[in-house]
Amino acid sequence: MPKISKFKEQRVGVLVDIQNLYYSGKVLHGKKVNFNKVLEESVSGRKFIRAIAYGIRTAEGLEEKFFEALENQGFEVKTKDLQIFPGGAKKGDWDVGIAVDAIKMSKSLDVIVLASGDGDYIPMVEYIQNTTGCRVEIIAFQESSSAKLITTADSFINMSQNKRKFLITR
Repeated sequence: MPKISKFKEQRVGVLVDIQNLYYSGKVLHGKKVNFNKVLEESVSGRKFIRAIAYGIRTAEGLEEKFFEALENQGFEVKTKDLQIFPGGAKKGDWDVGIAVDAIKMSKSLDVIVLASGDGDYIPMVEYIQNTTGCRVEIIAFQESSSAKLITTADSFINMSQNKRKFLITR
């Protein structure tokens, strides 16, 4: 993938799939993700317009302090409740919501940074690139990212290459 330059005049929006990064950090490296550093790296000195973090609320509500911390770091936090089905199966994802927001925001931004390695976003990335001309950059852990998503994106930041920066070590 060619390295595409970042210009300080670019207007940037950052969309974070909390569950995707959180569980990747936990499973791959046994640590929590530093979402503040993800935001900082995503913006990279460009014009920060908006950052949205998408999370799932559980019945216990243990994530409330975490969502509050994200808001204090500059994220707008969107949440929805974890769905629990009669058989005990659980579902909670924001794929469609993130895709809709990305498409809407791409009309007024130069760059969308998606913090997720989920291959389900490939059609969204291609649609944005081909219709609005907005660049789509991905930041995620390479080990848990779709290879096709990585090559489809305009650029990819592999968080595993700088674990000290992107993971909380305490």
